[in-house]
Amino acid sequence: MSENQNENQSDIVNNRYEFVLLFDVENGNPNGDPDMGNMPRIDPQTNKGVVTDVCLKRKVRDYIDLVKEGVLGHRIYVKSGIVLNNQHLEAYKALNIVPPQKKQKSKKPKENAGAGGPKETEEEQEVKITKQQEQKLTDFMCQNFIDIRMFGAVMTTSVNCGQVRGPVQMNFSRSIDPIFQNELSITRCTVTTEAEANEGKVHMIGKKQTIPYGLYRAEGYVSAKLAKKTGFTEDDLELLWESLVNMFEHDHSAARGKMSARKLIVFKHNSELGCCQSQVLFDKVKVERLPSNLPPRSFEDYQVTIARDMPNGVELIEKL
Repeated sequence: MSENQNENQSDIVNNRYEFVLLFDVENGNPNGDPDMGNMPRIDPQTNKGVVTDVCLKRKVRDYIDLVKEGVLGHRIYVKSGIVLNNQHLEAYKALNIVPPQKKQKSKKPKENAGAGGPKETEEEQEVKITKQQEQKLTDFMCQNFIDIRMFGAVMTTSVNCGQVRGPVQMNFSRSIDPIFQNELSITRCTVTTEAEANEGKVHMIGKKQTIPYGLYRAEGYVSAKLAKKTGFTEDDLELLWESLVNMFEHDHSAARGKMSARKLIVFKHNSELGCCQSQVLFDKVKVERLPSNLPPRSFEDYQVTIARDMPNGVELIEKL
């Protein structure tokens, strides 16, 4: 981020953070695997459920798009139905920069042309933007698209707007216990085509992939150093916490079942670089299964314990 991109640099996040999000799913599919018939993702060696970071980021984007639609600086870059190069061209137009293009050079003899082969060829040379122009384009994209400020983006397409690493990153989520993948047959009382009706078909059969219950743990990071590069502000950070708490409330569907955020524990360092390693803080949050002969079916089947003896310079904040 250039020095003059944000008028109020004091609003930029100046503290490092880590966070732990606990969420659960009941009778739903939190993250289907398209290579496995959309069955819920699992770690095949442990049978524990897996939800990708991309899945959670999608839900954060969708929540922000819902509550901040039309608000300046809160557009969504990675969005269904959007052509990325068209997003990039907006930056070129706003900054009066000519987009990259190929220009033809004059014809020249072709080397090692065989007998009877072509004697000359047209050569194309790509007209590229300068590093200074690329930085201005990257700054524009960070200013206007909150998911770029938050998660970063690779915008080095044929319409190049640079590349930026985002301050907010998440790991894959993993369920506390092994999950049970369920594939249920479902029917509908209508047919799709006249041909099916003429064949005497009355019902159509389908499949629905679910798990009875799973409690998942996600861990994430917020880098103050990278926040300065994208212009990620304290307001953006509060919107992130709000999104993690509420993103499932506006993402209900028959396929996802009942999904809920259960705990959001935030660790705030008193410096940009932080006061200890992230795993020291993650280990402060323990999730244990309560004794039972039955498989877990609710959040009440678990006990969440948070050790409150924080390292010097770290503040514990429970957002949920």
